[in-house]
Amino acid sequence: MLYTEIMNDNRDFLAAYKKGRFSAAKYSVIYVRPNGRPFNRLGITAGKKVGNAVCRNRAKRLIRLAYRLFEADMPVGMDIVIVAREAICGIKSGVYCAYMQKYGIPEINKMFRSFPVNKKPL
Repeated sequence: MLYTEIMNDNRDFLAAYKKGRFSAAKYSVIYVRPNGRPFNRLGITAGKKVGNAVCRNRAKRLIRLAYRLFEADMPVGMDIVIVAREAICGIKSGVYCAYMQKYGIPEINKMFRSFPVNKKPL
């Protein structure tokens, strides 16, 4: 991934949930929060409601693939947390990639632009 590091710290996930903006859809929920760094940080979660370990890992692989394909279209300097939903297990990778291209990326850009510009980074 070009401009991205993996987010591992639980407090970063919690900050994105509490202080960031979100967009909920059929396949995933996307949380966005500016981080004030020259790169993005990506966190992916899939809870037990998604399914067994095989389904959860497949969901995370699909999300990683779609993010990697469209990473260049995203603004730099934000924390992104993508939470998988149950419906993601029953689809092919092309369907999720098309969904991210058509709805996910524009939604991320819209949420990122909605943060105040003159305010210090979080």
